[in-house]
Amino acid sequence: MTLALTTTRSHRRRRALIGAAAAAVTWGLSGCATLRDEVAPRVELAGVEGLPGEGLELRFLLKLRIQNPADRELRFDGVWAEVELRGLPLAGGGAAVAGVVPRFGEAVVQVPVTASGLALARQAFSLWKSSQQTQGPGPVAYVLRGRLGGTGLAPVRFESRGEVSLSD
Repeated sequence: MTLALTTTRSHRRRRALIGAAAAAVTWGLSGCATLRDEVAPRVELAGVEGLPGEGLELRFLLKLRIQNPADRELRFDGVWAEVELRGLPLAGGGAAVAGVVPRFGEAVVQVPVTASGLALARQAFSLWKSSQQTQGPGPVAYVLRGRLGGTGLAPVRFESRGEVSLSD
């Protein structure tokens, strides 16, 4: 009889400990989730300027507009960006810039990126091939991906899409 009581008590104790541990983990994870804003910043391409390149590479200065829809400021330390045209990688690069985007505000950050000769050749071939099928190049779809570093527990990743006209 005492053996059955001891076994039942140890099972109850074990279940209580497992339940408490599960509750603590759940509470801890939900606490981590609330440390970061649920509203992600919006990063869009605001402009592109040419930079001097070397050899077969082309360099550009991307101007990124960071919009912060959150109720608290967004601090970042470092920016990485990659650009795709027509679904093909074109350029990538980063900048060790630090800044603060005010709550419900925006800021413009400049990031130099490099396009390799191979990436440029792929883009030229893709544009030539599509212009053979249509009248002129028309608008070209782009994807901008990247991350803002040093903003808390993990980097803030971003992605935006749009079109640029090559005929202008």
